[in-house]
Amino acid sequence: MSYVLLAIGLVFVVEGLVYALAPSRILEEALELLRRLPPQTRRAMGLAVVAAGVALIWLAQRLAG
Repeated sequence: MSYVLLAIGLVFVVEGLVYALAPSRILEEALELLRRLPPQTRRAMGLAVVAAGVALIWLAQRLAG
């Protein structure tokens, strides 16, 4: 459970930094880019991010163990 909280906390930090450093530019450009992508591409991107997250959590557990 602590790894889940750690992972969520790290995501919040990274996301918060992105929005804090360039809020209007990042948000507008990212939304426009996502609008242009077909749903299949967005789904594949989401699955790739989930897979990368699982891999990072697994790696963190292996290195901590």
